[in-house]
Amino acid sequence: MPAKAGQLTTEDAAAAANDTAAKITADAQKAIADAAKRIEAAVQQGLEQLRAQSRVYADVAGEQLDEATRVASEQIRARPLAATGAALGVGVLIGLLLASASRR
Repeated sequence: MPAKAGQLTTEDAAAAANDTAAKITADAQKAIADAAKRIEAAVQQGLEQLRAQSRVYADVAGEQLDEATRVASEQIRARPLAATGAALGVGVLIGLLLASASRR
């Protein structure tokens, strides 16, 4: 039976639905790709900030370690017997801890 003017055939409706679905799918894929690019850029920016902050923290920690080493060296030079006694005491304490741990 021929289609009347103004009426859609089943094939026409299916083709229109397929076109609409294809457009929606393409739009969704584009939106997902754009979102992925924005997320990637945000992650990259966050990583760069983290790297910059960690460099600052590493520099500060390095400076503090250098200062602590300098102070310890000065104290050892100023009081060599006290430093030797402290080292001996720490060694004995570690030895006792290891000996008691091996008995368990």
